[in-house]
This record gives sequence, C-alpha cells and structure tokens, in this order.
Amino acid sequence: MLERIKAILRDRPVAADTGGFDQLQVAVAVLLVEAARMDNDFDADERTAIANLLQRRFDLDADAAEKLLAQAEQRAQGSVEFYTLTRTVKDAFEHEDRVEFMQMLWEVAYADGELHDHEANLMRRVTGLMYVTDLESGEARKRALRQLGYEA
Repeated sequence: MLERIKAILRDRPVAADTGGFDQLQVAVAVLLVEAARMDNDFDADERTAIANLLQRRFDLDADAAEKLLAQAEQRAQGSVEFYTLTRTVKDAFEHEDRVEFMQMLWEVAYADGELHDHEANLMRRVTGLMYVTDLESGEARKRALRQLGYEA
C-alpha cells in the first residue's frame, strides 16, 4: 500500500499486478528481456546484464532488480505488445533518456558477444517507436559496444 502511495506521488502509478514496481520499470524490464530472448537463447550473461542495467537505471538493490527481472521474464512468456511497452517508456522518458534506453537495449543485444538478425530487427522497430533517430541509435550502439569492451 505504501508503495502505491509513493508511486502516485511520483506521478508513476503502480498497477495492481506489477509486484510493487511502477509501470515504467516493468515496461523497461520486459523490453530488455525481449531483446535478450530474440535469438532464442536467454543466457546468464544477458540475464546479468539486464539485472545490472535495472539496478543502475532505477537505483534498485540487487534483490529488487532480480524481482523485477523475474516479473519481466514471466510477462515476456506471453504475448508482448511492443507498442504499449514502448509508448509507456516514450511517454515517461525525456528524449535523452530514450537514447540512453536504446543504449541499454544494445548492451543486452550484444551481451552474448554477437548481434543476431532478430535482435537487429527489434532494435530497428524500437528505435522508431521511441522516436529516436537511426543516427542516435547508432551512436548508442557504439557506446554500448565500448561499455562492453568491444571495439565500436
């Protein structure tokens, strides 16, 4: 109950079925999980990358990030509606935050060391839905590769 009141005061409502996380946190987590699952191999490196990104972005402790990740995985098991999720993120984030989110997605896509065709396709779709330019997404990709220790 206290979490719902805090969320309302922060102008980020908590839905009844989000486990105490606000809709933005859930949307970001589900999109990151989808980026990891696009190659049909959601491995430990991708899972760790997502947990770390959630901790950093939302200032969560490790336990909270794991709970959010578990909830996102459960939601991603069903049908994922990209438009609704990306709209939630687009509406909540300023433009710079959306570009930073694209970098997060790129970090997940490259967490296993390679970019698969389905991951690249998802990135193109999300770039448009987030109203981020291809150039900005490309720069976010380069930053992600540097962050992961790959040449950009």
